[in-house]
Amino acid sequence: MGQVLRKENVAGFVRNLQKSGKTVVATNGCFDILHVGHVRYLQKTKSFADYSIVLLNSDKSVKSIKGPSRPINNQDDRAEILCALSCVDYVVMFDENSPGALLDEIKPDVYTKGADYTMETLPEADIMRKNNTRVEFIEFVQGKSTTNTINKINNEG
Repeated sequence: MGQVLRKENVAGFVRNLQKSGKTVVATNGCFDILHVGHVRYLQKTKSFADYSIVLLNSDKSVKSIKGPSRPINNQDDRAEILCALSCVDYVVMFDENSPGALLDEIKPDVYTKGADYTMETLPEADIMRKNNTRVEFIEFVQGKSTTNTINKINNEG
């Protein structure tokens, strides 16, 4: 079962894992209403390293990005659900709109992002290059998204 780490402690924690010869992969997202697309994405993410860390947008961050009606599930619930997945080792919440600064502190061995991004469009690309972090782009599961789920509920409600 995964564990929530404090943002202030995560960089040192990761460094200790890496010093012991372990690899760390990081990804980020809101993970609001968990669906099969999320699960497959997180399973693939975990396949790239010994340990996986999900950088989770806090409620404040999600509202800023997605609007005042989001998230549907609060940050503590989202973190607990993620920690229940065997492919998630650690969860760290962040308040900013972008995980760039946190990624720069953590310096994971691998970073995953959805395949709707490329190195040319990835906001964190410069940080990844600077820290020698390998980037893996993961294909989405067609038609699976939190927005689609919310729209389906609203249209049938």
